[in-house]
Amino acid sequence: MKELLRTTDPTIIAFATALLQGEDIDAFPVDVHMSVLEGSIGILPRRLFVPEEDWERACRVMADNGIQTTP
Repeated sequence: MKELLRTTDPTIIAFATALLQGEDIDAFPVDVHMSVLEGSIGILPRRLFVPEEDWERACRVMADNGIQTTP
């Protein structure tokens, strides 16, 4: 597994996940329940992981849709 992106915006995670599912790439959002600990103020980033073998293809999908990935 390799980190694809990190953001404090939950809508980006949902959009990226939908895009990846459309390309048959498994996506695994993590840290999605951290809002319980942070009080829903949006300071803790959420991360999206993909299988390492799909990482380059996933980066292209994100770039094609204007979503910045983790370097």
